[in-house]
Amino acid sequence: MSFGLQHKQAFIDILRDYQPSPDALQSLREIPLVIMLGVTASGRNTIINHLVNSGKYHFVVSDTTRPPKVRNGSLEQDGVHYNFRSEEDMLAELLQGDFLEAELIHDQQVSGISIRELEKAVASKKIPINEVDVGGTVAIKSAKPDTKFFFIIPPSYKEWLYRLQGREVMSEVEMKNRMHTAINVLKTALNDSAFIFIVNDSSHSSSELIDAVVTGREEAYDDTGAREVASSVLDALESGTH
Repeated sequence: MSFGLQHKQAFIDILRDYQPSPDALQSLREIPLVIMLGVTASGRNTIINHLVNSGKYHFVVSDTTRPPKVRNGSLEQDGVHYNFRSEEDMLAELLQGDFLEAELIHDQQVSGISIRELEKAVASKKIPINEVDVGGTVAIKSAKPDTKFFFIIPPSYKEWLYRLQGREVMSEVEMKNRMHTAINVLKTALNDSAFIFIVNDSSHSSSELIDAVVTGREEAYDDTGAREVASSVLDALESGTH
């Protein structure tokens, strides 16, 4: 699927110095927050589903300007997978500071976490969980430094390619965009101690480990080995794009 932004420059201008409104900060003050990151097709959405199905987590649905995609044979549902928004509506709400964070992704869409969805999480009395890209963590870390940021990585470069190519049909241009995005994301995350790396060999065991870290049952978790796996995937990616 090929798509892009009609108001790309307007989004770039707004997002360059974007700050969430006081309402967004107030929404986060009294609640925990778990943010999942990773390269495309790392399996973070499946892990999130496990955590949400446990009954302890509330999935915060992100807003996005891109159209729905067919995933695993089914079309994504509005309000379930994403809130699919018009560019004009998202631009207006960004101008009002009505997002915790938002960013340009793959140079073709804008996605972000709205105050509206955070308020739903507060009402649920569960732990809010969402996925963002690395760039979106800057605003979140500033607004809520105690956020738990988990970076999900496939067990190998070969496995990553298998998952990526089997998930959806992509044009050659989009595939290259995904690879370059993965390189940038991995470089950024590996240089930031705020990210807790998890190797996703099994979505079930990965979700159990994450829950243990979040709830304090796994206070001594050491992600050194997972960071080494991430570095090997980065090395293979960089070799493959030359």
